[in-house]
Amino acid sequence: MVVSVAATGPGTDAEPVSSTFFASRYVRDPLPRYRMPERSIPREAAQQIISDELMLDGNPRLNLASFVTTWMEPECDKLIMDSINKNYVDMDEYPVTTELQNRCVNMIAHLFNAPIKEDETAIGVGTVGSSEAIMLAGLAFKRKWQNKRKEQGKPCDRPNIVTGANVQVCWEKFARYFEVELKEVKLSEGYYVMDPVKAVEMVDENTICVAAILGSTLTGEFEDVKQLNDLLTEKNKETGWDVPIHVDAASGGFIAPFLYPELEWDFRLPLVKSINVSGHKYGLVYPGVGWVIWRSKDDLPEELIFHINYLGTDQPTFTLNFSKGSCQIIAQYYQLIRLGFEGYRNIMENCQENAAILREGIAATGRFDVLSKDAGVPLVAFSLRDSSRFSVFDVSENLRRFGWIVPAYTMPADAEHVAVLRVVVREDFSRSLAERLVSDVRKILRELDARATHAVRVATATAEQSGDGVVAKKSVLEIEREVAARWMNAVNKKKTGVC
Repeated sequence: MVVSVAATGPGTDAEPVSSTFFASRYVRDPLPRYRMPERSIPREAAQQIISDELMLDGNPRLNLASFVTTWMEPECDKLIMDSINKNYVDMDEYPVTTELQNRCVNMIAHLFNAPIKEDETAIGVGTVGSSEAIMLAGLAFKRKWQNKRKEQGKPCDRPNIVTGANVQVCWEKFARYFEVELKEVKLSEGYYVMDPVKAVEMVDENTICVAAILGSTLTGEFEDVKQLNDLLTEKNKETGWDVPIHVDAASGGFIAPFLYPELEWDFRLPLVKSINVSGHKYGLVYPGVGWVIWRSKDDLPEELIFHINYLGTDQPTFTLNFSKGSCQIIAQYYQLIRLGFEGYRNIMENCQENAAILREGIAATGRFDVLSKDAGVPLVAFSLRDSSRFSVFDVSENLRRFGWIVPAYTMPADAEHVAVLRVVVREDFSRSLAERLVSDVRKILRELDARATHAVRVATATAEQSGDGVVAKKSVLEIEREVAARWMNAVNKKKTGVC
């Protein structure tokens, strides 16, 4: 790279026009980290400095922790760059972009079997992700419940939502930000989704909705929305309540229609009043775009909708933020018309098959229990059968040496004692990558076994040297630190000079 710097006056420390960036002062002079610098620098220098730092980020394609899309076709990349300067909220200036959003809403609503007549348009909106979508859906439930309670002359100051303990943190945010009690159904070992029976037992007259998860972030499982609908219908009849269901289909909304078309989880169930889905997950769009769809106009209180004069016609809007980019909306429309039902089905089948290959490879090591199910979001969650010598956190940390980013975490209450690794299989995770990951896991297991065996030998030798012959039980961390210190000492003794 060549940095061209023009002198602006006496005393200016300009570099020669032919100077490369790495021969310039910009690689040796420190930049302030938390204050704006006093002087400008060339655009090439700024770009190179930032690029150099970003090299230390993980590779998005190897980030198996994330459900978020990390690859799109070049043609869509170009559409994104061409529209990156469009503010979606400027509907008068960008009417076609608004029309594309409306088309996306209707396509997704039909995908979710919304009861829309030929002359009707779907009720929904694009968001910056499922978090905003859930906030909007929650506000609609809360306002509708409050209005009904006021009409009945009953108090409306203690609303609650019933969910499983496996819900994403955005539900906790909604509850805290908008003063709604979150009633969580606890999990148990071997059952890591919300139990519909227990959920309905927790429902009371202050419940604004029950939230079901189509694709748990922990294991990828689909919760039984059909059973929840049937049980809740019976309870509503017995009590005279009208408690509805929201389906958080952030991960599974673009999977179930293509892989499990007969599964009843959507607007085919009468109590399902709203559904959110992440376009930037299996909707196959870069972050961040999400969608929330309502069953009908009656399920979205009119007082929450703002109306903008849109080229002489009414343009309703319901969002938490104001300005946002248009490019993700355009990218979603590209994917919907480019792939169609056939294309989405083929991609989801590929993801499912690659997840099966990975699941088989992990199970074949004989060292892990696979907790995720065959049906659901294409991911593999697995735990160590024996954690006495090392843990899943050690496996996760060592995988980073090979470039893989695989999260390790403990389950929510009441299954906190279960620690797992999770690999999300996305569109760009091929079979060859799955096989390579299994190979690297096997290497790490051998290395960790060797380290643990050596640590036991060291501890035994230390006890024998002490003369008491008793081996003190130490934590895994203590053993690892002792082993690391001994290896460093051995390496230092063998140093003969600069390599």
